[in-house]
Formats: sequence, C-alpha cells, structure tokens
Amino acid sequence: MVKHRPRSLTSKPGFWGFLFVLPWLIGFVVFTAGPMLTSFWISLNLYDLHSMEFVGTENYRRLLFQDEIFWKSVRVTLTYAVVSVPLGICLSLALAVLLNQNVRGQRLFRTFFYMPSLVPSVASALLWGWVFNADSGVLNQGLSVFGLPAIKWLQDQNWTLFAFILMSLWGSGGPRMVIFLAGLQGIPDSYMEAALLDGATAWQRFRRVTLPLLSPVMFFNLVMGVIGSFQVFTSAYVMTSGGPNNATMFYALYLFRNGFEYFKMGKASALAWLLFAFLLLVTGVQFLVAKRWVHYEGEAK
Repeated sequence: MVKHRPRSLTSKPGFWGFLFVLPWLIGFVVFTAGPMLTSFWISLNLYDLHSMEFVGTENYRRLLFQDEIFWKSVRVTLTYAVVSVPLGICLSLALAVLLNQNVRGQRLFRTFFYMPSLVPSVASALLWGWVFNADSGVLNQGLSVFGLPAIKWLQDQNWTLFAFILMSLWGSGGPRMVIFLAGLQGIPDSYMEAALLDGATAWQRFRRVTLPLLSPVMFFNLVMGVIGSFQVFTSAYVMTSGGPNNATMFYALYLFRNGFEYFKMGKASALAWLLFAFLLLVTGVQFLVAKRWVHYEGEAK
C-alpha cells in the first residue's frame, strides 16, 4: 500500500497566487480601505485635530439641512458637469474623427492636440488666468477686435462658471481623444464597405455605423467625465478661490477648505462620504441606462 505524503503548504495551488497578491492586499488595507474606514468614523465626530466628540449623523444633518454653501457647491458642480462633460465628449470625438483621417502629418497633428493635456494643472490654471484677465487678457483683446465689450470673466459671478466650462475644453485633446481614436481604429472596415454598397452617405455611415460601435467607448468616457467633473479643485483654488460670491465653489474645493483651512475634519469627512455615495448612485444609474444605448460588437439583441 502506497502512503501519500501530506502536501506542503507551498505545493498547494493557491499558495503562490495568494503570495504574489499579498503585497497589493496589504497596500490596499493600509493605504485605501483603512483610511476610508477611518474617515467614515471621523465623519461621525466633531474633530478639529485637537479633540474628538462623537455626534453620530450630526455632521450629515447640518450639511443637508443647514449649510447653504454646501448646496451652492452642489449646484455649481452639477451645472459644470451637465454642461462641460457633453461638450468635452463631443469635441474629443470630433478631434478623434479628424485625426483618424489618412492625411500627411497625421502623427504631428495627433501630438499637437495631445500636448495640452501634458501641461501641469497649476501651470494650466495660471495660463488661463492670464487668458481671462479682464484688462489685458487675450480673450478680451479678441472680443475688442469685433467691437464687443470686455468681460470680467473671473470677477463677474454671471460669467465665472462659464469661464471654467470654456477652460475645461482645453483637455479635449487629451486621453479622452486618444481613447476615441483607438475606438475608431477598432471598427472593422467591412462595416463601412457594406454601408457604402448600400448607398449610405458619410453622415449616415457616421450616425448608423460609427456611433453605435463607439457607444462602449462613449459610455466609458461619460462615466469617467462625470466622476472627474466632481473633482475640480486645482483651477478653482488657483484662479478664484471659490469666488466671486461662491460662484466657483466647487464641491472638492469646499471639502478641502473645511478639512485643511477650517480644520473641520468631521465635516470634511462627511462631505467626502456624501460625494462617494452620490457618485456611486450616479454611476449605477448610468450603467442601468447604458443597456438602452450601449451596443457591444457581437452582442445578441
């Protein structure tokens, strides 16, 4: 009778897999899950870096029912997201379509349109602050050529948010455009050839063939764009500090101020968790709605 030796720990199939994943697991627990759970606990307290007092959901109640600036920051960020995200997606798609054409200097054009996304965010904010300068800004000088009056882009609360939306289009030629370009190059030529044989015009081919096949890419850019629009901070902090009259008090900026200027860590943590819950809800709704308009190649209908 042959006796089987007990298998050692290292000979088990899952041992080495777990061993290689272990550094990531440790990093996730220490640097992600741990801080998240800690911030949730802090959100249930009045904490100013010196003393901590448990108050339960009081921070959330005050934000939702007593804090006018909180709701102003929500309105500002929502308005920015609703306008800037669709505009950015459309412009990125248009640039990708143009840069997908087989023309001389194609690589040079692609590099040229991608370069603005490489500019550091602080440098970009300073540059746009000069562009929007009410007295000597390039934009107002351009308006004066057409006899139009100068606009106080960053001093007039009626124009400030529009200026930020306009500035957001600066990044349309960045990673989002590259993702669209990759999606366009992944469309088989046979689909376009079949549409041509059926007599489809250029617009019909774009509308009926290109867009449906690009819908997964559009969905990805939409989700990432919405999440990114709620994280606007650097440009608002550098250019306007949330003014005038809180017209550019973006949600992330208000969170930063509460945490690192007013040292209201409990309130700042509550703001972070409300943002997390809202983005989770919005992303979930986007995934549900996506079933109606996102088409994957080879998917049975």
